[in-house]
Amino acid sequence: MNRQFRTTDAFWAFTVAGLLAVIPARADAAIEQRAVQFARGASSATMTGTLEGDKTVDYKLRARSGQVMTVRLKTSNASNYFNVLPPGSQGEAIFVGSSDGNEWSGTLAADGEYTIRVYLMRNAARRNEKADFTLAVGVTGKPSQVSTLGRAPASDAKLKGTQFHATGQLPCWMGNAPEDSARCPFSVVRGSSGNADVRIKPEGGLERLLTFRGDRVTSGGEKVKATKSGDTWTIEVNDYEHYRVYDSVIFGG
Repeated sequence: MNRQFRTTDAFWAFTVAGLLAVIPARADAAIEQRAVQFARGASSATMTGTLEGDKTVDYKLRARSGQVMTVRLKTSNASNYFNVLPPGSQGEAIFVGSSDGNEWSGTLAADGEYTIRVYLMRNAARRNEKADFTLAVGVTGKPSQVSTLGRAPASDAKLKGTQFHATGQLPCWMGNAPEDSARCPFSVVRGSSGNADVRIKPEGGLERLLTFRGDRVTSGGEKVKATKSGDTWTIEVNDYEHYRVYDSVIFGG
């Protein structure tokens, strides 16, 4: 399996160069906007286009937290890439093609309009090179059922100016790296006892959403293995991402 399809695929990426990377396209370049439209009953669409010089195309589509987006770019120019921008982005990307290639799949961390930005790298743009491309975009899976959280205790106040009850760092590791070899930033929205949505941001990967509902842990439609020992969950996603989540994160206190 292509490593870029492991949701940081290596997951989630929920974020390149410390979690977010800036688009390499020229700030003054004209950006053409196009809507991605799926045919009735379809979950994917394929678009074709041509870039020349500084031309950049933003493909826009709406998706929901917990769904899985897949993007593939085929092109005639090796300097032609795409980036994926989350809702509300001012240029920050959750996937940067020039670093990670022209295929990506990830579980989405937020509801809203996503942007797939197709561009030529600066060196090719300056030479006024041309690229004929085909872009395939798919969105699958069911949205996260945040409504099943229930109401958090009144004493569990949210952090001022945010929707989260807590933020911090949790042990994490990817692939065959040593256990607990890294720390990943997290944020959590808690519901009734045992229910929580925990968002974790692995370095160089897309934000991962872990959904805790009592004794069950899910992550969109991804493959999840979860075991609990004492007050600690050990969670594996897609046979690649590994996280430890403590009861104090889920329950508070």
